[in-house]
Amino acid sequence: MSVRVGYFPSNNSLWVLRHRGILERTLPDVTWVDLRSLDPGERPAPHDGLPSVHSDHLFDGGYDFIGTGSTPPVTAQGKGHDIVYAGISGSRHESGRLVVRSDSPVESVADLKGRRIALGHGSWQTTLLLFALDEAGLGWRDVEPVDTGVNAADLLVSGEVDAWVGSYPALSRVESQTRTLVETEGLFSHRSLWFTRRDFAQERPEELAAIVAALQESDAWIQENPRQAAELFAADDGGSVDDWENALRRRPFGLHPVSPEFVAEQQRAADLFHANGLIDRKITVADAVL
Repeated sequence: MSVRVGYFPSNNSLWVLRHRGILERTLPDVTWVDLRSLDPGERPAPHDGLPSVHSDHLFDGGYDFIGTGSTPPVTAQGKGHDIVYAGISGSRHESGRLVVRSDSPVESVADLKGRRIALGHGSWQTTLLLFALDEAGLGWRDVEPVDTGVNAADLLVSGEVDAWVGSYPALSRVESQTRTLVETEGLFSHRSLWFTRRDFAQERPEELAAIVAALQESDAWIQENPRQAAELFAADDGGSVDDWENALRRRPFGLHPVSPEFVAEQQRAADLFHANGLIDRKITVADAVL
């Protein structure tokens, strides 16, 4: 039976694993599913909920294993899906932050009330923004989130939005024109997460272990060869090799067991999502930990 693994550039570990053939040495029958090719369906407006394409395709036969940022697993549980975490990365707090233009009058998160904020809604960026707003005594409906794609940096520089939850490599090219409003460090650990369905974890544990081991080997290669890894991203997904190398050098690699600190942070995010109307039900993050 084939093992279906979802991948896309934002999960650097799975992206490199797809391109280097390491997993195929132990699991010859692997089907790689490019998440960029999947029909995302109708995305909810940022005030109406969280996009769920990643979690939905885990349960509709699209794939068996996936790696994302922190938000999609919470979205999955919020829709009632029975997921299991397979591992977490170290903190990636250096790979992104909330920024404004250098000449912006915005001096604090409180000043964002009523303003337009660009982000990839449904990604880790939603969690970071919600944490920042909560600490400033604001809620999701106190700002105007703008769900953006690759042109978010341009929207900020042109003044079409007032702030941006930016990340590398996209942040590199406008860094000299921006100012940091909120550092990720101290607010949010911003980890990569890998998860699967409970039935896959329980019925096919050897294959799950093989995926995790292959990811560990691949991650070690990225750490030792960031320039070569950057060339893989630039060749397939576009962008500057230098910018990709800068982004990869900022990120921790390797998979770690789920920790109590991580579960507590995810639970805080889940509670805020529910309180702000972004998921329909209260969830218990610990239910997704074997």
